[in-house]
Amino acid sequence: MGDDAPSTDLIARLRAGDASAFSEAYAAHAPATYRFLRRLCRSSALAEDLFQETWLRLAQHARGLRADTELRAWLYAVARNLVRSHARFALADAAGMAALAHWWYLDAPAPAPDEAAVAADAGARLVRAMARLPIAGREVLSLVAGEGLSVDEAARVLAIRPEAARQRLHRARAELARHLPKEEP
Repeated sequence: MGDDAPSTDLIARLRAGDASAFSEAYAAHAPATYRFLRRLCRSSALAEDLFQETWLRLAQHARGLRADTELRAWLYAVARNLVRSHARFALADAAGMAALAHWWYLDAPAPAPDEAAVAADAGARLVRAMARLPIAGREVLSLVAGEGLSVDEAARVLAIRPEAARQRLHRARAELARHLPKEEP
C-alpha cells in the first residue's frame, strides 16, 4: 500500500470492528506475511501455525491499533515476535528435555546397552507426552523439573502467584503420569 489514505482508512475501519476491513487487510497482506514467516521458520507447518496466530492477534487487537499504525509493519512485527517466542521455547524445551528425562525415568550413571535403549524409548515417550500437555503445564514443568527452579522462582518467571504455579505443576505432573506409566521391570 503505497498511498497513506487507504491505509489510514483501513486502520480506522479495523478499529471500528468492520469485518470487511479484516477481509481487506487479509487479502492485501496475507501472501507477504506468509512468505515472511516461511523464510524465518524454514518449516511450512510452523509457518502456517504462526501465520494463523498472526491473524488471530490482529483480530484480537484491531480495536486497539493506533490510528497511525502501518499495518504491514505491525503484522511483520507480530509474526517476528511469534517466531522468536517459538524459538526461545524450543531451545528451552530441548535444553531441559534431557534433565527432565533424567528426573522422570532413569538415574543410571552409565547404562548398559539395553538400558540405553530403554532410556531412549522413555525419552521419546516423554517428548510425546510433554507435547500433549497444555502450554501452561509444559512451561511450569520444564522450569521446575527440567531447569531446577523452585516453584516460587518458576512463579516469578511466569508472572503468576506461587499457589497458581503449584496447581499448574500438580496438574501437569498428573497429566504426564497418565501418559507415562512406569515400565514394569
